[in-house]
Amino acid sequence: MSNYIEIGKIVNTQGTRGDLRIIPTTDDPKRFEMLDSILVENNHGLNQYEIERVWYHKQFVILKLKGIESINDGEKLKNSIVKIPRDLALPLKENEYYIGDLYDLEVYTKDKEYLGKIVDIIFTGSNDVYIVKSDDSNKELLIPAIKQCIIDVDLDNNKMIVDLMEGLRELWITIY
Repeated sequence: MSNYIEIGKIVNTQGTRGDLRIIPTTDDPKRFEMLDSILVENNHGLNQYEIERVWYHKQFVILKLKGIESINDGEKLKNSIVKIPRDLALPLKENEYYIGDLYDLEVYTKDKEYLGKIVDIIFTGSNDVYIVKSDDSNKELLIPAIKQCIIDVDLDNNKMIVDLMEGLRELWITIY
């Protein structure tokens, strides 16, 4: 497990002063108000920024960061991941997991058939959908994150056990 937790993704700028539009990947977007700083991860590494202001617009969290003063500064952070140290993460309830801990979990059926690894997660609003890529082909399987499908998540052993509902197995998607 990483020492950091993902809480959002910078998807664009907001206005001309370098404010950043963030899609939150946390269940509680208001949690940004509790932070003094964030970590921004991109191809330039992991850098810390002090938060000057937090506000909300539609489904976005808007952040004004110290040192990001123009739209050009903000553009450089587009598509970056927003993280915080794990010790600042909100406590989890039973059967809740941090999104970042689910990536690369090995997925097995309840009959011990290996399906592949979780490579991405789609946030649909009603429930998340795990994208599982098989190791031996260019195929992906979409598994809804609902209790009827997810039997067990064992982070210590990097394993998820699923019950493929009728029809799911036939929904392998070929990727290129």
